Amino acid sequence: MRKMLAAVMSRVLSRVAAQKPANRVLVGSCHYSKQATFEIKKCDLYQMDEGPPASTELTREDGLKYYRLMQTVRRLELKADQLYKQKFIRGFCHLCDGQEACCVGIEAGINPTDHVITSYRAHGLCLTRGISARAILAELTGRRGGCAKGKGGSMHMYANHFYGGNGIVGAQGQLFEVYNMAALWKLPCVFICENNRYGMGTSMERAAASTDYYKRGHFIPGIRVDGMDILCVREATKFAANHCRSGKGPILMELQTYRYHGHSMSDPGVSYRSRDEIQNVRSKSDPIMLLRDRMVNNKLASVEEFKEIDVEVRKEIEDAAQFATTDPEPPLEELGHHIYCNSPPFEIRGANQWIKFKSIS
Repeated sequence: MRKMLAAVMSRVLSRVAAQKPANRVLVGSCHYSKQATFEIKKCDLYQMDEGPPASTELTREDGLKYYRLMQTVRRLELKADQLYKQKFIRGFCHLCDGQEACCVGIEAGINPTDHVITSYRAHGLCLTRGISARAILAELTGRRGGCAKGKGGSMHMYANHFYGGNGIVGAQGQLFEVYNMAALWKLPCVFICENNRYGMGTSMERAAASTDYYKRGHFIPGIRVDGMDILCVREATKFAANHCRSGKGPILMELQTYRYHGHSMSDPGVSYRSRDEIQNVRSKSDPIMLLRDRMVNNKLASVEEFKEIDVEVRKEIEDAAQFATTDPEPPLEELGHHIYCNSPPFEIRGANQWIKFKSIS
């Protein structure tokens, strides 16, 4: 039976080929919408009468760009997890997979010349601020090709208008002092709380009598945003940035998001929450899935297009990982580079007493 079907198909294809002129080709085309309008979750407001819009437009071009960026962050973090387990990455390493809509949405809502500073779990922001996946992974593995020459690691990466990755999270005393100063001087600051529901291994409900973090600025207005929806984050960030640019002073923005990995690489992430909880978020609220489904359902793109992007992103991350594991480590004589601007020699206690290092800016 199979041989008979094959023979029939062969004769049919031969006839089609014989009838088709040599100068004609068959072309398959698909017409996509250029843009679509989407309803987005309304933000909760504090000390404000109006907030971000409840609907927004998404162009096909922007949607594909956001998808590629979020998928790159996701693959980057999964590769970092793998490299850590293979002992290419040492020390502290905090991953942000699951929170991709935050970093990509924030970047989509501000200008490239705006200034961003953050604490750790910053690999996604590093990428959206313009650092390549290759330079990020090479920094994690401590190589010369890293964005901080291999000397910063996971928590200390920098780019133009991006000042870390820092090891300090908003400690309560300092945070409220900064709120006070920003409000007194009407500084154009957008304070962002990426609320991923857990402080290390403690759920927010067990740690805080009030989980309305967007109200903690007290005298600073605040908004609470669906941090798993990139369009919500983008529109809220635009709104917050415009609030500051108009001279109204600071604003506090809470992004309700979720991290799939544990707090750090020493935390399996399942001792204080169930695997079912994580899977439930993945299946219902994953930021990459939400954007993809929206675009497919509104004919902004096809499933095949997203698969092609996925393949390209995987190759980019694999190439970056290959570089990050083969690039040489920084030499000893560069240990003191980029510490002082006027290049004085200095000594390191405990090092060879005859070795003096020079700082090169």
